[in-house]
This record gives sequence, C-alpha cells and structure tokens, in this order.
Amino acid sequence: MYILTISGQEEEGAYAVEDDYGDKTLFFFQDEDDAERYAMQLEADDFPEMDVVEVDPELAISMCTKYNYRYSIISTNELVIPHYDSVQDDPLEKLPEHGE
Repeated sequence: MYILTISGQEEEGAYAVEDDYGDKTLFFFQDEDDAERYAMQLEADDFPEMDVVEVDPELAISMCTKYNYRYSIISTNELVIPHYDSVQDDPLEKLPEHGE
C-alpha cells in the first residue's frame, strides 16, 4: 500500500483528508499509480509537491487501529478526487512510531 507525504517532510506524517466535521482520514492506496494520480491532482491545485511512500499494509493498519486513526483503503477500482474545500494548511497526520 501507498501513502502520500509532502516532499521532504516524510518524517512529519502522512497526508490525511479532513471532512466537514474536522475529522481526518488517512488514505491508503493499493495501487502506486492511483496514489501518484491523486498527488498530481493536489499539486495541480497549488498544493506542495507530494511523494508516494510504500508502507507495510499490516503494520499501517494495525497502527491506525491501535491509535484509533480513521483510514480508508483506496482499491484499484475506486476513483478519488481531492475535495479542495476541505484541504487544510496542515494536511499531515502524524502516526506514532512503531513500538510506541
């Protein structure tokens, strides 16, 4: 699976979508091309340059579950488009380090 991070800020956290209620959801893309396509859509709307980072699926999901982070797995047959009204100034969701 793949997540998005702001280029050069990979250690700061992963891109998370914020809904109208302020809740953040971390996107996990099953397909690298889909993650890259989503990153390009963000960048086309003057968002900072994004990097696609591969993560271990089991570890990523277990960390989200353990720390009660919302997440969504974007499968290869799904199309997601950024919702620009909810893109925030600080789009990174910091996940705890493995072992915390």
